[in-house]
Amino acid sequence: MKPVRSAKRGRSRRPAKKPSLFAAVFRFVLYLTPFVLAAILAYVGYQDRLVREQFEGKRWALPARVYAGAAEIFVGSVYDASGFEWLLGQLKYRKDAQLSTQGSYIRLGDEIVFKTREFRFWDRAEPARELRAQFADGRVILLEDMNTGKPVALLRMEPAQIGSFYPAQREDRVLIKLDQAPDTLLKALFASEDHNFYAHHGVSMRGILRAVWVNARAGGIVQGGSTLTQQLVKNFYLSSERTWWRKLNEIVMAIILDARYSKEEILEAYLNEIYLGQDGSRAVHGFGLASQYYFARAIEELDLHHIALLVSLVRGPSYYDPYKAPERVLKRRNLILDEMVAQGFIPLEVAEEARSHPLDVVADPHQSITRYPAFMDLVRRQLQKEYRPEDLTSEGLRIFTTLDVSVQRHLQEAMLQNLNKLDRHRKPTPLESAAILTRRGTGEIVGLAGARDPESSGFNRALDANRQIGSLYKPVVYLTALEDPDRYTVSTQLQDTAIQVKITGTNWLPKNFDNREHGQVPLFKALVHSYNLATVRLGMELGIAHTAQTLRRLGVERPVELVPSLLLGTAILSPLEVAQLYQTLASDGFVTPLRAIQAVVSPEGKLLQRFGIDVRQSIDASSVYLLNTLLKEVMRRGTGKPALSQMPASLEPAGKTGTTNDLRDSWFAGFTGDYLGVVWIGRDDNQPTGLTGAEGALKIWASAMKAISREPLELEKPDNVELVWVDSDRGGRSEPNCPTAIQLPFIEGTAPDRVTGCGGKPTPVRPRETNDDLF
Repeated sequence: MKPVRSAKRGRSRRPAKKPSLFAAVFRFVLYLTPFVLAAILAYVGYQDRLVREQFEGKRWALPARVYAGAAEIFVGSVYDASGFEWLLGQLKYRKDAQLSTQGSYIRLGDEIVFKTREFRFWDRAEPARELRAQFADGRVILLEDMNTGKPVALLRMEPAQIGSFYPAQREDRVLIKLDQAPDTLLKALFASEDHNFYAHHGVSMRGILRAVWVNARAGGIVQGGSTLTQQLVKNFYLSSERTWWRKLNEIVMAIILDARYSKEEILEAYLNEIYLGQDGSRAVHGFGLASQYYFARAIEELDLHHIALLVSLVRGPSYYDPYKAPERVLKRRNLILDEMVAQGFIPLEVAEEARSHPLDVVADPHQSITRYPAFMDLVRRQLQKEYRPEDLTSEGLRIFTTLDVSVQRHLQEAMLQNLNKLDRHRKPTPLESAAILTRRGTGEIVGLAGARDPESSGFNRALDANRQIGSLYKPVVYLTALEDPDRYTVSTQLQDTAIQVKITGTNWLPKNFDNREHGQVPLFKALVHSYNLATVRLGMELGIAHTAQTLRRLGVERPVELVPSLLLGTAILSPLEVAQLYQTLASDGFVTPLRAIQAVVSPEGKLLQRFGIDVRQSIDASSVYLLNTLLKEVMRRGTGKPALSQMPASLEPAGKTGTTNDLRDSWFAGFTGDYLGVVWIGRDDNQPTGLTGAEGALKIWASAMKAISREPLELEKPDNVELVWVDSDRGGRSEPNCPTAIQLPFIEGTAPDRVTGCGGKPTPVRPRETNDDLF
């Protein structure tokens, strides 16, 4: 009999039950959760680090601001009413009969009433004042305080900003503190951009929904969905691309920013960061700069209608550009005012009064990155001796320079007008030019042009055009002689006759410009008429190296080639170096380094560096006096005489023309009682200009001096110098009433013994030593 199977053993086995898809997904999620959380934490941590590093570090790279010299106004200063009004225009003053704010004025014929701006210089602060000035005959005749009625002895105007040294992004801003912002500015921002600013945590869903409703009701974009914090994040940290990833970063960073910092810190950063316009390549950031750019006012002086316009720009300064789309921005400004009323920030009547105003923006807000590029180039070079490039583009330094904007204006006009006239008779390639003007007493550079186009930022000819200086070198030769009064005086007889100078492998045969020989001539006459032959003979007697030493003592550090032609000006110098040479002559033998900077100040107003006058006596004052007297004669009766037909002869200038071989370069250097100027005319390809110094450069110099100079040149005679009447042809003593008599200076005891009289035969001249071996 078979055994009976149990029911259990005989039952078929069921397959194992598989887990559900949900359970599998759940387990997978549980598995990934630590990794996801770690990634999220890493992402948030990374964003947190980015937020803190920039917000707690140096938030902005602030460009250095460069200012011109401050105009000083006093009774007797050289301004007519139109010239002073031009100056106010350069300072962005507005016409306003009420003088309602600083930087406003009203002109009444030859009288101007104006309200200055307060300004902190490196040495003291100048307060805002209401003043009245009257003008007559090209000068200030009255300057008084409108509040006290008392005369003002001296007014130092705030200086014009002439440029900045920008970082690569070319962002510009004027930083303000939160307490400087008008209350109406904050209210306008809350009304149009973020009504719930103090309640949300960086991102506001309620704000997004409310913006949709308000915009629909207003029929235009009055509010944005992003909070002020999100807008700050977009401007401060992120690029302008529109992607979901960037939006996620914006939200996360806004939450972090709100959690890390106070609302006041965030709001202050927003006021300084927000982009509000474009001025050429300069980006206008922040309400501090925008108030100056659009209205020429400090932010504290803005009225409600100004503030509403600035807030209008937050949504898009190019779209709501008040200069390109005035009707569009006016409509938006008024919508913002209406929203301020709707949200209870201002009464209806206040909004209505603000709506009644026009846009009220300044006519020309543009401020070029560099108004005077050649001068700014010099400023940068002088600063780089003391400061790193990154200091100039990121530390917000305030740099006060020596430039006089009025002098610069006259210089540019003189160059352009004269070059245009000269070009009419020249080949199609236009002439180029460079010029430098300094204050005679201090060496401060008050005007500088590196090209005929004042806005050219290319090759700076004033600093880098190295050309032969021609007869500008002759005063160096004659000064070298006059420093040896035992051998040479102003009346020493020189031979202006043909000379052959032996040079290795050849002979040098110099000639006079007129191709004539003038025989025996007094030293002063040889210089006054720029005789080449007499100069070469004199220079060879002195020694070429000796004259080069004099050149170095006059402040020129560049080495020169010691060849005989150096005596006629083959020295290669820039206009700036020539200006240094003649500045020493104009300063009575004191080397006065030319400077373009007065002071450097930190953003907080601390004086970092003062560039004072640094002089040293290098040449005997008596010898320089003798030479300068002869340079005045150059202007009275020599090669510089044509200038006196263009400028007042009463200025009694001193100077020297310079012309190089084949008429390639036209030079002039000269000075009056208050200014020194050097002008060069030439071609960039070094082709002939067809101009002598008198035919070209002298014309520009005379035109500029006519416009700016008011002080005649009065040389101070040293105690050991006496004035003696001599015969201009023969060099002997003469009577004052003789037709050929001229009064000249001599070191005591060196005046000629012989008497020429009026046309009589002179007594024999004592022989002097010569060095014939050099000829």
